[in-house]
Amino acid sequence: MIEFVRSVRLWFAPERVRDDGDTPDYRFSLANERTFLAWLRTALALIGGGFAVDQFLPDLRWAWRAGLALALLAAGALCALRAVSHWVRCEQAMRRGEDLPVSRFPALLSVVVALVAVAMVVVVLAGWAG
Repeated sequence: MIEFVRSVRLWFAPERVRDDGDTPDYRFSLANERTFLAWLRTALALIGGGFAVDQFLPDLRWAWRAGLALALLAAGALCALRAVSHWVRCEQAMRRGEDLPVSRFPALLSVVVALVAVAMVVVVLAGWAG
């Protein structure tokens, strides 16, 4: 738990990452930042999709609409939080000369998006209206 709190503090004070290890090749740090930004774009797309489901499918039953929208919004929020966490962990690993951290999050996110997509296909094909 203490390590998690230390990691969260680095989210808001990234200059403290420099206190650990040696400075990596700047190209690796910039690639890490581009990956972070790609995750943020994914998060924004998921959040936008959640709002789109809620706003543009008014004839859909409320439970379906809310469920699909909330699943996308939650996935977007988790994706944004995971992006900054992964950025810090990768930066620390590069500075320490360690292997980059692995994560199950991409697989989890893929499953959630696939489930929402399947639910949307079912909704569209069945034509369920509220």
